[in-house]
Amino acid sequence: MSEFDVKICCMGAGYVGGPTMAVIAKMCPKVRVCVVDISQRQIDAWNSSSLPIYEPGLPEVVAECVGRNLFFSTDIETEIQNADIIFISVNTPTKTQGIGAGRAANIKNCELCARKIAEVATCDKIVVEKSTVPVRTAQAVNRVLACNDKGLKFQVLSNPEFLAEGTAIPDLLEPDRVLIGGQQSEEGLAAIEKLVSVYANWIPREKILTTNLWSSELSKLVANAFLAQRVSSINSISALCEATGADVSEISRAVGMDDRIGKRFLQSSVGFGGSCFQKDILNLVYLCETFGLDECAAYWNQVIQMNDYQKKRFSEKMVSKMFNTVTGKKLTIFGYAFKKDTGDVRETPAMFVVRDLIQENAIIHVYDPQVSREDMWTEMSYTCGVNKDNTPRLEESVITSDDPYAACDGSHAIAIMTEWDEFKDYDYNKIYASMAKPAFIFDGRNILDHVKLREIGFEVHAIGKPDPTAFDDL
Repeated sequence: MSEFDVKICCMGAGYVGGPTMAVIAKMCPKVRVCVVDISQRQIDAWNSSSLPIYEPGLPEVVAECVGRNLFFSTDIETEIQNADIIFISVNTPTKTQGIGAGRAANIKNCELCARKIAEVATCDKIVVEKSTVPVRTAQAVNRVLACNDKGLKFQVLSNPEFLAEGTAIPDLLEPDRVLIGGQQSEEGLAAIEKLVSVYANWIPREKILTTNLWSSELSKLVANAFLAQRVSSINSISALCEATGADVSEISRAVGMDDRIGKRFLQSSVGFGGSCFQKDILNLVYLCETFGLDECAAYWNQVIQMNDYQKKRFSEKMVSKMFNTVTGKKLTIFGYAFKKDTGDVRETPAMFVVRDLIQENAIIHVYDPQVSREDMWTEMSYTCGVNKDNTPRLEESVITSDDPYAACDGSHAIAIMTEWDEFKDYDYNKIYASMAKPAFIFDGRNILDHVKLREIGFEVHAIGKPDPTAFDDL
């Protein structure tokens, strides 16, 4: 008799699969969990003390469970055959060419997983979509699985993730809700209940929501679209604040105290980034277009346009305030990750600002406590098409530093691009003394004490904050 009640295989060892499976293993000692991936390098990292992703609390969870009921492997076929439940947790990037390029999600990896399952499985399985996918992707997965030549039956469920990078572990340990969608047949409902029983080891039943497949798939896109919409909404107001003398922080507080609105995601910034918001909204736009809902598509596309405008507005303000030229000037970028407590640089606003400053021939020094130079360049090339092959002197124009004070030495300006807590604790008197004058700070996250910085001597410009030199009646 097996020592485990349930055996889970997760295909994909990335930002979602790794942390999610680690927490399931931690909270379900009678469940065997194995995360598989085709990348030996990725699996080796998970089996080492240097995990492939940075997430507070994750190393402790992995260390507690690995080798006990949590495993990482490249033996995909064996783990599929042994599993009762198989999670598909692979990347679904926005298509870069072909039909729907720039908007539609590419579900090639999901289909490849389904084909591998159909090829090697030797008994009936429950297959769970964990990746964020377009609505009705499960139909395609189900058709591929049904084409197996062994007479096997598969139940496909949707179980979207709602974790946020930087807080993934607490989000997984105490989620607002867990959503599971499946076919409303006897077999489908039984599969739903099987997955519910796993989560019920630590999550109250009232927080485990069950729906049909299509509601579950669409809910993830809608949730991210609503959150991004709030960010773009307050960012649009930040531009109006700068023009009128209003303070966006005061407006966010006043608006957020209305319990019909709430205060979450009303912090104005240089823009949202990460792997989810932009990709999921573009996916939603494409779905609306596909079904002929052009007005709906235009509505959601405006969220993306506002985000692009906010990033461009920030870099243009940097240039305009610095006497309309940054050519040859050393500029310091504090933070490159798309948010604090993660090393993820996908769609990070910092990348777009750096791209704009490169085009202005600035000399850029980047400091981020978690982002590697390799990851920075990989994303810059993939998303912005900027690399050393097509951009002369790129390596000399963008320097990465391990020391924030060295990054500021001789700099004309500092741009706060990520809200890392440590940025608030630096000795800005020391930094000011080392910088070229006038010394500028552009706070893209509104995390610094602007009054104190101005007392030191900095010229400070911040998102949605009135410039005291432009108004005499603040």
